[in-house]
Amino acid sequence: MRDTLKLLDEAKRLSGGEVFVTRWMSGLVRAQVPGFFGERDAAMQDLVWCVAHADKAPHAGWLREVYFHLAALHRQRGEDAAARRYQALSGFSGFTSENKAATFTTPFSEDAVAGHTFSPRSIREVVPGTVYVLYGFEFTEYYFVVSADRRELIAVDAGTRADAARAAHEALRARVPSLPPLTTVLVTHAHWDHVGGQRYFRSLNPSPRFIGRSNYKDELAHDAMANPALLQRFFGKEFQLPDVLNYRPDVAIDRPTELIVGGTRFELLPTRGGETDDALLIHMPEQGVLFVGDILMPYLGAPFVEEGSVDGLLAAIDQVDALKPRHLLHGHEPLTRIFASTAMLDDLGVQLVWLRGEVLRAMQDGKERGAIHAANLMPPTLERSDSSVHLAYLVFRENMINRLFDQNSGYWQNGLHGLDALTDADRGEALVDYLGVSDTQLASATERMVADGKHELATAVLRWAQPRFANSARLGAVRKLAYLRLMEKYQEFNPFKFIVYAGEIGQSTAPIDASPVEVNAQLP
Repeated sequence: MRDTLKLLDEAKRLSGGEVFVTRWMSGLVRAQVPGFFGERDAAMQDLVWCVAHADKAPHAGWLREVYFHLAALHRQRGEDAAARRYQALSGFSGFTSENKAATFTTPFSEDAVAGHTFSPRSIREVVPGTVYVLYGFEFTEYYFVVSADRRELIAVDAGTRADAARAAHEALRARVPSLPPLTTVLVTHAHWDHVGGQRYFRSLNPSPRFIGRSNYKDELAHDAMANPALLQRFFGKEFQLPDVLNYRPDVAIDRPTELIVGGTRFELLPTRGGETDDALLIHMPEQGVLFVGDILMPYLGAPFVEEGSVDGLLAAIDQVDALKPRHLLHGHEPLTRIFASTAMLDDLGVQLVWLRGEVLRAMQDGKERGAIHAANLMPPTLERSDSSVHLAYLVFRENMINRLFDQNSGYWQNGLHGLDALTDADRGEALVDYLGVSDTQLASATERMVADGKHELATAVLRWAQPRFANSARLGAVRKLAYLRLMEKYQEFNPFKFIVYAGEIGQSTAPIDASPVEVNAQLP
């Protein structure tokens, strides 16, 4: 332990004590070592520094652990009011130092009623007084544009649920009392989370006109095929699929179109994109703003329906590059944060072309999908790229392999997958009835899997056999631990997995409070 603490001190020295991640690591480690090491005051100093320099964090989610461990330190000092305050700020209301088995740096929140949000609630002016983005009101973000003559309000997309659309609209009206009436809704694509709130907008008097792609019905057909229970896990209990399927644009776009609303010029540019075939780029050339919806969604279509296009993604990158926007605005906060510029997208496109070729060659060689993932495919030119491209490539890689494999194979796949029709119950029968595995043996084996980092293997084995041992507290504990570790593993790379894994164990995570926090700790 002393060696670890020395390494942390050296990292702080080399970075001048001004790098958030090094102070964060130092604070977290020192807060958790046994008291006889005498590191609690040093931990408090590091963590308080992180609060005071929150603007240096990679994103707001990194403050969760800071607040949580500050709560623990204040509790150890008998300062219960401060402990409760920091615990609430962390969003970890159900965790204590004894039962918290994973480290979370994500701003994501999960709630059975409200669904998933990607970021804390906030309102930002992208173009002062003209373009507003509202984060954290539900699964998607809300964009509003005040027209040049200040007489009309334009929304970009309609959100997921009517109640969330109302909340976002009313929050902006409270922030901007002079906000003009909503007259126009421009729809980037007809996915659940971009048209589901239309019922609220249609209820306004007068009702705004909706403008979207002419082939929207094709996308609605995909929307209709999704499992409603899974959709509610993403979008919340108030999500209503009929509100999505009732969407109809008042003006249908099938070619590049110029639109002027209240003196503001928009270019509406149909594209295929990577996610849906009805994508529409919304360009404000004078302001240098481009709304791209989800054309760069890393899943290449929702992972639970049959859609998405790698070729469409690559073509859209070229289309975006030709416009050279100053502000590249996506449908979800992590996408705007990760895919932030045309320069990095151009580089990313080169890496993804290489990946596509490697996956298709591996499939022709008879490799299983899992074996392609295990190959850890890394383009030879990636090391020369900026770190932003490294992250974006890793976010895309797993999903692109999955989508390419799905779209280029039949239901009989390499490795004899798909030839049988075995269920999890069948595999559980093999384990318990034929191999004679007991609940004690199963618990011991899956605990070892988790310790070895084989979390997916552990959860798969538990799905097969745990129903046979439904009352086993030990199996229930390892199941929860495995899914928590999977949430931890994917929190920065795959929010959809984060959502599904949280739902498997009913794990709620409150939104983090990202507002500035006054630090009042008494340091030695």
